[in-house]
Parts: sequence; structure tokens; C-alpha cells
Amino acid sequence: MSRMAPILPHVVIVGGGFAGLWAARALRRAPVRITLVDRGNHHLFQPLLYQVATAGLSAPDIAAPLRQILRRQHNVVVQMATVSRVHADAREIELDHADGPRRLRYDYLLLASGAGHAYFGHDEWAAHAPGLKTLDDALDLRRKLLLAFERAEAATDPDDRDAWLSFAIIGGGPTGVELAGTLAEIARHTLGGEFRNIDPARARVRLIEAGPRVLSSFPEDLSDKARLQLEKLGVEVQTGAAVDEITGEGFRRDGTFVRARTIVWAAGVSASPLGRCLDAPLDRAGRVRVRPDLSVPGHPEVFVAGDLAAIDRADGRPVPGVAPAAKQMGRHVARMIRARIRGQPGEGAPFRYRDFGNLATIGRMAAVVDLGAWRFSGMLAWWFWLVAHLFFLIGFRNRSVVLLNWSVAYWTHQRAARIILGGDDRSDTQ
Repeated sequence: MSRMAPILPHVVIVGGGFAGLWAARALRRAPVRITLVDRGNHHLFQPLLYQVATAGLSAPDIAAPLRQILRRQHNVVVQMATVSRVHADAREIELDHADGPRRLRYDYLLLASGAGHAYFGHDEWAAHAPGLKTLDDALDLRRKLLLAFERAEAATDPDDRDAWLSFAIIGGGPTGVELAGTLAEIARHTLGGEFRNIDPARARVRLIEAGPRVLSSFPEDLSDKARLQLEKLGVEVQTGAAVDEITGEGFRRDGTFVRARTIVWAAGVSASPLGRCLDAPLDRAGRVRVRPDLSVPGHPEVFVAGDLAAIDRADGRPVPGVAPAAKQMGRHVARMIRARIRGQPGEGAPFRYRDFGNLATIGRMAAVVDLGAWRFSGMLAWWFWLVAHLFFLIGFRNRSVVLLNWSVAYWTHQRAARIILGGDDRSDTQ
């Protein structure tokens, strides 16, 4: 009689971001079969998403199909589907497919479904202040930003023209700082001489932060330098008070209503709702409070990583929601799964986050870098930021195209992806 091949443990990974993809790759030689489920078909390099939104890069420059990335890893099957629920007691997840719901059984589960936007109880603001988490967000925002200048060019009323040339970025973290600095550069350099009825350099770019300073996760001296570099670019940095109202016409802050037809939300995140399915403790942002080995209390076969996981470092500070942390979490979960397969049940080795530092770019030749013992800003920090992001891009083609586009932008101030798609949608004027 022929001997039947052993049935390998089934590992299901929800999310093809940094945590999910790095876990899958770390299991390439493990005796498992892997199903990677994601609502999209691509892995996205989120740190450069704002560059797509501001027309510096195209979508394929910072994204790659998951099937292409994993084509040589034969123990992985990729499914494009939305996970609607986790049934932890039954060891199943529920998928929403075009032909109806399905259930997928697992032996080990990694939830790495990320986070969305949080409007702090004002979800109605989302219609007027879009955020930036996905490629769809970036393409919609790019269209909105470029159309604002077109609307200003066509406006016959001076007040309407000024409103279209008024931009507000809500949130002074890295995304907000990078968006504000780049948008100011576009207005003052890229678009110069291209319009006849407006001067794009007259555009007002406001960066609004409720806290006392921008880049609050950086040391205070670097935060101060970032503010000075932003102001040098022409950004109006406003700190110390939150917005009270956002409408299609503008925003209210400190009792004053400011007309601004283009508002971008970069102020808060809310964890994926899948965490609520686990009957596990959550933090205020909806992230799952995991055990030290990243498993879920009461379900050692279920792991959570990336922006959906809440875990503290040895000094009590939370592990930040950044790409390096997500990658490290993904690799750690892979080690824990291999340990389980080897017959080491119960709680595994604790996750130890290795902090490589913080980077943020502000504009052309302007950035801040915090590497712990070394802190620097300006031109050197900008080159460091550029090299680091090129190094961590997913493939050689991506790196080559991004380097080419950045080189052109550096020498000419031009941006490669300034095409408005979708026609002249008048709903943008409402």
C-alpha cells in the first residue's frame, strides 16, 4: 500500500502588509501550507503613499502584486477576499466572496489587517477630510489636490479662488508633515508659470496639530527643526488646538471658521474591526492587547501583528505602528508557529522590538532623522531618508523607477504623475 502524504498544518494570514508578508516569507521552509488573504491583490509600501497622493510617484512604483512577490514560494496560496469575521472557537474565518460567504479553517491564524482612519467621534468629517491609508485613498487625494488648482483657475469670485487655494492638513505626525511640505513645494515650484489667472505660489498650506508640537514622537529639538523647515517652505504650522468642525467649505478652530476647499486628515488611526471578533481585551484605538509572544489570550494558535496589535516595550512605551515594527512582528510570529509545530505549546518567547530610529522628510533637501545616539536634520537627513526608503522598497524595478523619478524631481522640480483621471467631476465642487 502507498503511504499517504502527511497533512501539513494550515497557516492563514489575514493581510498582505508588512507583518503578513514578512511572516509568510519567514515560513517559506516551514512544514506548513499557507493561505494569505487580502482584500487587494498587492503589497503596498505605505511610507511612500503620500508621494502618490502628491503626484511624485505612480501607484506601481510603491506596490507589487502579492502573487508576483510570492510566486517562487510554493507553500503559499493567495486569496483576494475580504475577511468579515473570525470564529476563534471553531478555528475558522469567514470570507466575503463575490459568489457568497465562505469559511476557511486554520490551525494557526495571523491577523495583520492593519488600521483605518479615526475621526474621534466625528465620522461625518470623513466626507470632507479624506485620509491616506490605501492606494485608492492616494489616487483620490491626488485628484482632489490637482483639481483644486484647476477650480481656482476657473473661479471668477476672488473669495472662491482663495478658498480653492487654501489647503489644510489635520495632524502633525510624519504623514501630515510630509504631505504639507510636499504640497507647499508643488505650489511654489512645480506649478510655476503653468496658470494664467492664478499664481499657485499664493496657495496657503496650513498644518494643524492639536498637541504642542509637530512630530511628537521625535525628540523636541528635531521637532523644532522640522517646524522651522516647514515654515521655510511656506507652510503655516498651527499647534496647540484641535479643529472643532469640518465641512465642505472649510474648518473651525479656536472659534474661527477658515475657508479651505481641500482638507486632508492625518490625525488618527483606528484598528481593523476584526480585532473585536476575538473576545480579547482592546485598547482605546481598538487594537488587540496581545500576550508577550503576540498570541491572543485564550487562543495560543491565534496571533496578531502590525497596527492591529497593542504591546509595550520593556520600558513601558508602546511598540509604534511603523513598518519596521510590523516586519519584526511578522518574523516573530513565524518563529512562534515553527515552535508550536515542533511541539512547544503554551506561551513562547516574548517579542522584543528593535528600534532603528525615526525618519521624516519635510521637502526637498529637508528631513529629520533620530537614530537614538545620532540626531540630524537638513540635507544629510534627506539623503539618509532617501537611501533608507530605496533600500526597503520591495523590488529592483520599484527602486529603479523611484530613483529616476526622484532624480527628475530634484533637478527640475517636476512631478511625474500629474494626470487627473476620471474627467471633470463636478461633484468635487460641492
